[in-house]
Amino acid sequence: MKRLESSDISDRSSSYLGSLIDSLTRRSRLLWRRGAPEAQPQQDEDLVNMAEALLSRRGEASGVALAQHLLSAYASASRDRQLDFLLALAEHFGPDTRQLDLALEALQRDRSPATMTALHGASEPRRQQLFRRLNLAPGGTRALIKMREDLLSHLRDHDALQCVDTDFTHLFASWFNRGFLILRPIDWSSPAFILEKIIQYEAVHEIRDWDDLRNRLQPRDRRCYAFFHPQLPDEPVIFVEVALTKEIPGKIQPLLDLEREIVSEADATTAVFYSISNTQNGLRGVSFGNFLIKQVVENLKAEFPGLQTFVTLSPVPGFSAWLAKERAQSGSALGEEILSRLTVLDRQGWAEDEQSVDETRHLLEQAAAYYFLRAKNSKGRPIDPVAQFHLGNGARLEAINMLGDRSDKGLRQSHGMMVNYLYKPDDIEANHEAFAEKGVVAASSAVRKLLPANLQSRDLVVSET
Repeated sequence: MKRLESSDISDRSSSYLGSLIDSLTRRSRLLWRRGAPEAQPQQDEDLVNMAEALLSRRGEASGVALAQHLLSAYASASRDRQLDFLLALAEHFGPDTRQLDLALEALQRDRSPATMTALHGASEPRRQQLFRRLNLAPGGTRALIKMREDLLSHLRDHDALQCVDTDFTHLFASWFNRGFLILRPIDWSSPAFILEKIIQYEAVHEIRDWDDLRNRLQPRDRRCYAFFHPQLPDEPVIFVEVALTKEIPGKIQPLLDLEREIVSEADATTAVFYSISNTQNGLRGVSFGNFLIKQVVENLKAEFPGLQTFVTLSPVPGFSAWLAKERAQSGSALGEEILSRLTVLDRQGWAEDEQSVDETRHLLEQAAAYYFLRAKNSKGRPIDPVAQFHLGNGARLEAINMLGDRSDKGLRQSHGMMVNYLYKPDDIEANHEAFAEKGVVAASSAVRKLLPANLQSRDLVVSET
């Protein structure tokens, strides 16, 4: 038997890859032109080989066709095959190690801007270029967002996928920066398919039906704004619901009441951001909510010069779980006296019993103040994700509202607790800097005074003006 030389194997591999590219290109161009259902990707097609073929192709038209074919094949693959492909992206589509070694050697000889640029290019994972080429296909951006959503569902069980997730986040942060986002008002006259998306994606306070939606969009004291992206023109990326009121509210149910009294535009002094919903799980970690709030504030100030206060009415999604852990462990900084008296929370229907509410009110407020001002995660930041968002944007924790949300969800997640974050233009920059650099939580004196006396200290003080 004739012994195969390495050059023979290399030639055969190159020949196979070339044949694969030509075959896929011809088939993908046909698919692209026809859109024929009988020509859909086959279940046994190798996603990894298609990715290699796409990276090897230089022609733009054939590349777009190949990209579309690969995305279709991935979408139709089983969950296990999709996971295999994502793991292959981590293992086989990192930086070209040979080019990286050469770039490092060149940098050792000559530390010029040119060699540094070459090193930067060589260190980029090949999968980033793959994602850019896939993004050129019609619907490519949406498909890549869905691919990352799939990846996130596997991330906890497969640490190897972290590098792929990092690349997704890096690219999405560029593709979805503020310069590409378009702010649009959403009202009752908006297209039905947009309104359906608002119902579908509302993540804070469920929209029960069309009457509920109309109550949030049609009255003159209600506004809704959303960011859209040119590649996702038929659905919002993030949206915020706003109520115009005469004062800072502490409860959500009166704001959503279908029978509530409508506030006239002339009487409105306060804009309340009561719900902010991200719609794309695949864009998790890509921050554009801060841009949304700032832009909406500017729009509202222009439309209603009489508005003086911009504040949120926010949920506290992790409070119940955190408090349960504190009650279960010994040595909590909250103190045994407070925790032992919170057994009232174990009673069924405690929130509907006036005596139980009176017994619990100050204890829960003290616990909530500790939760926001002292409880920290591993990075030294507040453990509440909503707090991280608003405090990081320069807001001030203004008020803690006992039983602000009496819904089943609110009682389950936070024992009904809600909070207000105040956006005061003159203080935003200072609050943001103090939080970013030192982890200082900007809080009103009313909130700080809720802390048990033995836990109060000067390091929590942020001046109020």
